Amino acid sequence: MTQSTSTDHAKPAPVDKADAASLAAGTARRDFIRQGAAAATFFATLGHSGVWAAGSDAPEKTEVKIGFIPLTDCASVVMAHVLGFDKKYGVNIVPTKEASWAGVRDKLVNGELDLAHVLYGLIYGVHMGTASPKKDMAVLMTLNQNGQAITLSRALADQGAVNGPTLAKFMAANKRTYTFAQTFPTGTHAMWMNYWLAAAGINPLSGARLITVPPPQMVANMRVGNMDGFCVGEPWNHRAIMDGIGITANTTQDIWRDHPEKVLGTTAEFVRKHPNTARAVMMAVLEASRWIDASLSNKTRMAQTIAARAYVNTDVNVILPRILGRYQNGLGRTWDDAHPMQFHDGGQVNFPYLSDGMWFLTQHKRWGLIKSHPDYLGIARQINQIDLYKSVAGAMGVSVPRNPMRSSTLMDGVLWDGKDPARYADGFAIKA
Repeated sequence: MTQSTSTDHAKPAPVDKADAASLAAGTARRDFIRQGAAAATFFATLGHSGVWAAGSDAPEKTEVKIGFIPLTDCASVVMAHVLGFDKKYGVNIVPTKEASWAGVRDKLVNGELDLAHVLYGLIYGVHMGTASPKKDMAVLMTLNQNGQAITLSRALADQGAVNGPTLAKFMAANKRTYTFAQTFPTGTHAMWMNYWLAAAGINPLSGARLITVPPPQMVANMRVGNMDGFCVGEPWNHRAIMDGIGITANTTQDIWRDHPEKVLGTTAEFVRKHPNTARAVMMAVLEASRWIDASLSNKTRMAQTIAARAYVNTDVNVILPRILGRYQNGLGRTWDDAHPMQFHDGGQVNFPYLSDGMWFLTQHKRWGLIKSHPDYLGIARQINQIDLYKSVAGAMGVSVPRNPMRSSTLMDGVLWDGKDPARYADGFAIKA
């Protein structure tokens, strides 16, 4: 398997859970004092730019509803509120638990939610009208990379289908309709599932049946036999293993190392009407992202926090191992993953690369969700708020990549660098 190169993280050491919360709390207090002047400096610096509503640099809206789905990668939004980073920057984040990505879409479009922890491809789908209704949208920052997975049923695994190649062989020898689930038609999980199946020689449009299931319902649906496999975010892949009903065939970092995943998304209208609010929320979430990745004790406290009923509603032991990079596949294999879910990584995670957004458009074209080649780069520039992010990151001392494009080689050996997106989209043997 060929992948892009990057620096491996050190293997995590065991964590004493009894001490983790107090250590993390101490870190949060020190960070709060050390960074206490950041918001004032930020607003004072940008207050002279001439873009502030009514000449004021204060947030136009102080209570902000941010939707989230019960997934591990909602953590930076939740922790921004729990740790009080939102108050430091003059807003009150109200984390709002949603039942499905379709619900998140509808509430963003109609204004019931101000922003959301949301699928990258959902934002692009709404903007393009492929995940109707059509509305101009905005990606403010990336919330995380990596940390999703492809789960196959235990029934398939017991018959030897444990990865893409063995699944393809099994399906060819045992003809029937095979059902796989993703979480939203234009979203990341649909694109990972399609890419993974196609890399194994399985056409996801003609060789399988794909259905949409909300993330928290994946395990229950597999338990009653409604699907043969699914792609979803954690902790639901690990939950399937712990419940004895599924195995991890591949992680999504196996498909694309350090891939973009969830984003902080909103409508273009919200950014236009509430620029100061958008900046304040970005600062709070960016600080929470940095806090999570700062130490193992912080990650432990985060896992303990989001496991609560109000957020992910599962046992902390379902969340924590994979956050620490400690994986098992349900078949006896264990490993320390060098590229688990990450929320900050010195700012490399959070920058809204134009090429990341363009990639989703290429896959939407590949699978027939859009009929003709769009202006890939132009649309990414409309949606991804690069200048807004740079202003926030600069004020917080977070490094910003020089190039808004990046290159990666995915699991099938195909290079993505954003240079010729139409040729890339048309170059796959398996497509619509």
